[in-house]
Amino acid sequence: MNDMVKIWLNHWFSTAYSIIDLMKRNEPEFYIVGSNEVPDAVYSLVCDEWHCEPVMNDDEYIEYCLDFCDKNRIDVFIPRRKLIAVSRNKKRFEDMNVKVMVDDYELISMLNQKTKAYEYFSEHKKLNIPEYRTVRNSMEFAEAYRDLSDKYQKICFKFAQDEGGMSFRIIDNTKKGYNALFRYRGAGMTFDEAFSALSEKETFPEMIVMPYLAGYEVSADCLSTPSGLIIIPRIKGNTRIEKVEFDEEILNMCRDFHRLCPLEMPFNLQFRYLDGVPYFLEANTRMSGGIQMSCLACDVNIPNIAVNKLLGIERKWKTDKNIKKISHVEVPVIVR
Repeated sequence: MNDMVKIWLNHWFSTAYSIIDLMKRNEPEFYIVGSNEVPDAVYSLVCDEWHCEPVMNDDEYIEYCLDFCDKNRIDVFIPRRKLIAVSRNKKRFEDMNVKVMVDDYELISMLNQKTKAYEYFSEHKKLNIPEYRTVRNSMEFAEAYRDLSDKYQKICFKFAQDEGGMSFRIIDNTKKGYNALFRYRGAGMTFDEAFSALSEKETFPEMIVMPYLAGYEVSADCLSTPSGLIIIPRIKGNTRIEKVEFDEEILNMCRDFHRLCPLEMPFNLQFRYLDGVPYFLEANTRMSGGIQMSCLACDVNIPNIAVNKLLGIERKWKTDKNIKKISHVEVPVIVR
């Protein structure tokens, strides 16, 4: 491969800085085009070309993306913004000879709707799915809370379609009164606060109410390759220190997931423990924000392997399976 390969990343989060760095490693032909609605997004510093992109609805944005690929002669498109809409229109990009790092629409649209994913895995009796209720109004929310709180110590909730856990809340009835002023509020709120907020709407988008899984979280970065499935599980705690450890139960759940959902592009699976049992939380059908931690710990360059896979090139890999503790530090940079 000697010709320049133009790769476009649209409106990613700031850790795309590390993803791009990994992607370009030992690849002088890779030319990175970045865009974001924020003109000074930090990953602009590792892009070869930079654009400010508009905020649009799905249909308008797809037309913008198709036009952008055409005008800028994009070879590989790695979307984050409007991922589902891009997937639905994947063939239109492929007809322009643009390779898109996204899986088929039917599969990822199901995985990105948490209740549909839970129903699917429950039917196939694979993975451990936590007990949950779906609600669409405040009275259903109250009923679900009463039912689950009889069985579990803490209850949490989140909208079924939500990226980054923006709507995630833990019901904590101790977070009130004078003593609450001396406790970090975090994602906690009382039942009364939650009920009052939800009562402002007659109905709201589908929400999941479930037990709060109080054990540690595992984030597994994965990629299917001709030589096997890459699985790198990171144990996340309450600090910046994470641990990569290859627990066989987690590895088997990742393999079971992939047998049922044979994703070809990078994906991330999240699990959380309760009373020593790991439960499947959700699947992210894109590279995770912490994938650079996994790659460093195991000496496996998932972003680079994934791009080359799209280009029809197989990059050999071998996972360092020694237990590693990893962390990251903030380094100041001048954006402009």
